Amino acid sequence: MESLNGFIVFVQVAETRSFVEAGRLLGVSASAVGKRVARLEQRLGVRLFHRSTRSVTLTSEGALLLERSRRILGEIEAAELELSQRAEAPRGRLRVSLPLVSSLVLPVLADFMREYPDVQLDLNFTDRMVDVVDEGFDAVVRTGPLSDSRLSARCLGTFRLLLVASPAYLAQHGTPTVPAELLNHVCLHYRFPNTGKLEAWPLRRADGDPEIPLPISMVCDNIETRLCFALRGLGIACLPAFSVTQALADGSLCAILDNHVERVIALNVIWPSGGNLPPKLRVFIDFLHEHLHM
Repeated sequence: MESLNGFIVFVQVAETRSFVEAGRLLGVSASAVGKRVARLEQRLGVRLFHRSTRSVTLTSEGALLLERSRRILGEIEAAELELSQRAEAPRGRLRVSLPLVSSLVLPVLADFMREYPDVQLDLNFTDRMVDVVDEGFDAVVRTGPLSDSRLSARCLGTFRLLLVASPAYLAQHGTPTVPAELLNHVCLHYRFPNTGKLEAWPLRRADGDPEIPLPISMVCDNIETRLCFALRGLGIACLPAFSVTQALADGSLCAILDNHVERVIALNVIWPSGGNLPPKLRVFIDFLHEHLHM
């Protein structure tokens, strides 16, 4: 600690260019400041300041030490701040944007609210790609790669896309065995809200093979509609595996063309970069990572 105090005194003198002013800011005498600096110079074996009756200036060795000392003291300060924040109880309003997949996230959010009652959740459900920084969100849960350098992300897990249909639909229209047979089926599509483009079904193709022009029988911008229509026997839908787990288990939906579907998607929690995470956001990210099972 004596060594650390010596560096603190040195930085204060270097920044004020005055033993008297450094002492005033540190609450000690100018003489005590001079002794601390002298001991530091003796231990390092170099002269850190050029001293005169009118000025105090850094030597080249002093300039090098100042750069390193600022970095080290800054890291110590950041560590102290982070540890003090960890000791604080998470509290306050937490504004989060999530995709329209209530079956996946609602139970986890309810458990989080029970465990952290002092955090007030402000939840926005949309499949639109929101601007995390400009729209003032603390965190956003989304699929796909991170493309904004202002953001940080943590992967919550991955999921497959599946082609599914009801047994009644397959009994009436037949079960496709190769992707080309989808041309004769009712296909339920997803449109990206931000771009207006249809989501391409992740059908495996040989190099050079053209994309199959799937029939567009219905288009929507959420999971629930396609799931509902598929359950009612109205067509084939491409849906995330986590949204059809129960339906596949109880037989109300069947997966088709499994050997021809190859896409795996990452689900991330995203937040603005910079500084230390507030306790409410830190525990929210950790809780999602620990409890969200896909």
